[in-house]
Formats: sequence, C-alpha cells, structure tokens
Amino acid sequence: MFVVQVMGVIGMINIEFNLCGGLMKNKIVVFDLLFYLALPYLIWKFGQEPLGDYYAILLSTAPGFIYTIIRFAVERQFNVTGMFIMVSLFISTLVDILSGDAFTMLQNSVYVSAGFGLFILGTMLVRKPLALYFGADIAYLQGQKREDSLKLYRQKNILPAFYFITAIFALRGLFGAGLKYYLIGVYGVQGYDRILFFMKVNGWVFGALIAAGFIYSSLKINEHLESTKIVDTKDNNVAG
Repeated sequence: MFVVQVMGVIGMINIEFNLCGGLMKNKIVVFDLLFYLALPYLIWKFGQEPLGDYYAILLSTAPGFIYTIIRFAVERQFNVTGMFIMVSLFISTLVDILSGDAFTMLQNSVYVSAGFGLFILGTMLVRKPLALYFGADIAYLQGQKREDSLKLYRQKNILPAFYFITAIFALRGLFGAGLKYYLIGVYGVQGYDRILFFMKVNGWVFGALIAAGFIYSSLKINEHLESTKIVDTKDNNVAG
C-alpha cells in the first residue's frame, strides 16, 4: 500500500529537519497522523458497509495520496528524494487500483513493500546508498550545494553512517512486508483497521531507528569537520 512505502521517506526528512535547526513545525507530526492513520481508519470504518472492502480500503489511501502530493509541491526543491516519493506514490497507487479486490490489494502491498526494500538494498550494493542523496537534498534546503554535501558525506569516516541509514530504510521495507503478510494471515481483510494500526507502530519504531542513524551521521560529520579544522589550523601555524 502506498502509505507504507512513502512514510519512510517523509519520516526521515522530518527527522533530519528537526535535527538540523527545527525547520519543520511540530504540526507536521499531527498532519502525518491525521492523513496517514486517522482519516484512513475513519474512511475504512464508515465506508466498509456501503462501499465494500475493496473500495473502502482503496478510498482510505486517498488522504495520504493528496497529502503527499501537497507536501511534495511545498518541498519541491528535493531532487532524488522527490523523485523517490513520486515513483513510490505512482507504483503503490497503480498496484492498488489494479488489484481488483481487497485481499489481493493487501497482498500486493506486501510485494510492493518488499520490492522497495530490495531496491534500497540494491543501492548499497552498487555503492550509491540512497540515504546519501536524501542527506544531500536536505542539506540543499539549508543552502549547501549538493555537490559539496556529497563530497563531504563520501569521506571514509562519514560514508558508513549513510550505509547504516540506508540499511535501516531497506530493513523497514522488508520487515514491513513480512509483518503485513503475517497480519493479513491473522486478521484478514476484516481486520484492516488493526493492520493499519500495527503498520503505523512499525513505522514509528523504524522512524526512531532512522533518527538514531541521522544523529550518528551528524556526529560523524561534526567530528570530521572539527578534525579538518584542527589540521588546517596546525598547517597555518607551521606556515606562519
């Protein structure tokens, strides 16, 4: 399902903004809960009987779809991040529409989540961890050139941190797929509201892990900049 795929990116972006100057308002958290959990739950709860399972679940993705489009328009400076959001949005929504029934739609969302997890894992294997480019996009919003940020983040004492974040992001997709598969087996379509809740909790857990990853990367970046500054100072003193 679309919400599962896109929330990882949005959550990661929100975390990095909060860590780097508090540019994102606390209201973002409220809006995320409203459009990704509360409204889908209400649509499912009150739309299940008149619309049927499939259309109720499909309609429940609409608030997240619209909200993400608006967020993307507001944060249009994103490059790789924005592209990933829009591609994941398109694929997830297309799969939902083509599924045909509620159970198939839930099952297909498992495959989509696993597919994104494998794709993110693949970026690590080709030595282009996706989190590296997310970080550069976020730094761009703070006035830094993407090229300069990428050069800095590729330093050997910083780059492992972005591999770590990317690995968590990939694990989120793969673990989320396994968890949803299990929940579908336990609750079925009729327990969609409980599936929605547990998947949201899963997102919070991995959001915290991603936050830890960004804190770790920030520490490594600061350490590198401080060590570089010390070396430059020593060189200037020797030259003087």
